[in-house]
Amino acid sequence: MSRINKIIYLIISFVFFSVCDLYLSNHILENVRFNFAPNPIIDLIYVQNTGAAFSILENSQIFLIVFSIIAMAILLIYIYRNIEKFSTFACLWFAMLVSGIFCNLYERICFGYVRDFFKFNFIEFPVFNISDIFINISVLAIIVIILKNKYLKNNETNS
Repeated sequence: MSRINKIIYLIISFVFFSVCDLYLSNHILENVRFNFAPNPIIDLIYVQNTGAAFSILENSQIFLIVFSIIAMAILLIYIYRNIEKFSTFACLWFAMLVSGIFCNLYERICFGYVRDFFKFNFIEFPVFNISDIFINISVLAIIVIILKNKYLKNNETNS
């Protein structure tokens, strides 16, 4: 796939993940959580998180907004400079990561907090949202891709 096609794919993926995140978050908070049957695995509650992950840096909106913008800028620069090296699959994960950061940033700017609503009932774990899921899954996938590429590169040089 050419550079321009990868960029277009990345942009389309970013828009798709962002629209899904924001739409589903609104839908869950406005409709689903009131009709959600309690169960031992997961619950839907509503928490206004003014901090970052695990509510650290609570009430530090300006810092978290600036940090998110810088993180997105660094990621986008890295992606733009290295996109030829990425597989289409890697582009998808990077789009998901940037989308997760963007959607949390959007909520922080629009509401002054991030809307968290998923709560695990079987373990003690902070309440989280779709953006958090996108960020964590994509970071894990990118780490796996990096390790796999490093492993394959090491095997090539040893052969």
